[in-house]
Amino acid sequence: MKMAELQIDCEGMLNIDIMELPINCVVVISEGKAKVRKLPEHGEYRIVTHQGKVKRMRREEGEEF
Repeated sequence: MKMAELQIDCEGMLNIDIMELPINCVVVISEGKAKVRKLPEHGEYRIVTHQGKVKRMRREEGEEF
């Protein structure tokens, strides 16, 4: 699932309707942008930064045997 961009108004306010969000999700804010991504049932997300800015989110998955 691609990250959905959230709207920040001209006053710098981020308004989120939690009823419209997935049950398990993460909100990432960097450089005046906000994005939301649904978290998987199993797995791991890593937020990669570079020079104090969010560069990417990396999804790590594994399977127990």
